[in-house]
Amino acid sequence: MFVRNEDFGSFLRSYPVISGIVAIHLILFLWMFLFPSLGGNLIYVLGIGHNLSVAQGELWRLVTPIFMHVSPGHFIFNSFSLVLFGPALEKLLGKGRFIGIYLLSGILANIATFYLGGLGYSPHLGASGAIFGLFGVYLYMSLYRKDLIDRDNSQLVMTILVIGLIMTFVNVRINVYAHIFGFIAGAALAPIFLTKIRRYTPEYRHVFDNDEISFNPNRWRKRRLHPNTKKKILWIVFAVLVIFGLIFR
Repeated sequence: MFVRNEDFGSFLRSYPVISGIVAIHLILFLWMFLFPSLGGNLIYVLGIGHNLSVAQGELWRLVTPIFMHVSPGHFIFNSFSLVLFGPALEKLLGKGRFIGIYLLSGILANIATFYLGGLGYSPHLGASGAIFGLFGVYLYMSLYRKDLIDRDNSQLVMTILVIGLIMTFVNVRINVYAHIFGFIAGAALAPIFLTKIRRYTPEYRHVFDNDEISFNPNRWRKRRLHPNTKKKILWIVFAVLVIFGLIFR
């Protein structure tokens, strides 16, 4: 589910929504930091999440921070997280539903920041709230829609969630409200967006092709990992590193 085998071109064709979101991340980031005098500063000032400005009617600030980042590490790790954890859901939900749950999770995370953080809360930006919304969807699937996610990926998701949620409270610069309520929003919206999603029906095959059982003389030899297993382990390690980067960027 989380192992990527596509080349760059096939990834763009297979996951147009995620590709588009990452492209927006990149364009806005480069514009803000490479061309500040050509509107980059204005984008930053008008787009950053700022509770006092939201209270004064600038409601677009509940949306724009989802696509903006404050540093290269912030941009890279959020974008990597989306590329790693988003494709399975875009393929499962379809483009419209994926966009809906991603944006709603991010917006609800920013609304929670507005109400719970108060008017004096520090300016904030980043896609973390929306990304944690995707984690919330995976948690719901792991608990209530086991037909949509296999056991190995479910265990991986749970491990990443535990790490991510614990580390959220370690870094004092993290917008805790966005992480927690983006996650809650994704889990709460999941049963709505997963309605009528077709169940996965695994194909079963017989363990034995015939009735004859024979002794394998090589059964006690040390087994080598299958290349696909090695690749899966590497992607799991990479996923954990991305989560740490997402938290400690």
